[in-house]
Amino acid sequence: MAEAALYTTQLQAGLGLVNETKALLELWSPGMSASQLHQLALDSGRFPTVTARRLRNIIAECFAPRYLIANGTPAEHLKQVLGAVTGSDLAQLMLIFAGRANPILSDFIRDVYWARYAGGYAEISNEDARAFVERAIDDGKMAKRWSESTVRRVSAYLTGCCADYGLLERGSRSSRRILPLRISYPASAYLAYDLHFAGVGDNALLTHPDWQLFGLAREDVLEELKKLSLKGHLIIQVAGEVVRISWKQPSMEVLCDVLSQG
Repeated sequence: MAEAALYTTQLQAGLGLVNETKALLELWSPGMSASQLHQLALDSGRFPTVTARRLRNIIAECFAPRYLIANGTPAEHLKQVLGAVTGSDLAQLMLIFAGRANPILSDFIRDVYWARYAGGYAEISNEDARAFVERAIDDGKMAKRWSESTVRRVSAYLTGCCADYGLLERGSRSSRRILPLRISYPASAYLAYDLHFAGVGDNALLTHPDWQLFGLAREDVLEELKKLSLKGHLIIQVAGEVVRISWKQPSMEVLCDVLSQG
């Protein structure tokens, strides 16, 4: 198995960190390294209840792997739309990058959250998450076998992270109510264009695993793309199983500019 796909305990440095990420994005500027951001965040006084070490862990283990990859392109894009999209829409955009950085989270959402949702369950518990983690250990998805305490902690991190991103109810509890999640217009537009500019072909784009974070199968993605066409972002032609898309925005920066204007 490729090492990149292995599950890690990186979520323990911080879960969804939605508010912290917003504050860090406001402080960050293009070209700034993680260590420079850490110093600026310390000096800003915006994290009075966070120790210097904890703040360093948040930036190095969560913020940087999610948003400072590809020369900080995700951070640039999110910073561009920061003041214009709603909190829940921004959280959905953050979920895309958190899922990419943490395969254990994206697989948990695909395999457990959406399966439970489709099955009509009302709640997901830490025990459900624990069963998922233990299966993953048996399947060899970790570099080495995790201790009992690590399994317990990571199980709670998974449900806590889902709560941060609006999939489960918030609060400190061992079982959380499932909240229905519908992909928002900004997240749908961003993901479609992000995959397109990453070189994903029009037909492959409809079945890309990133859509499954939002519970979307091929036909659902097709419906989302049709909505985007109505907003003038693209032209979509469907002939049987073949889909052709004419993309209207010339770059991600232009798309983010459009999204920031509402």
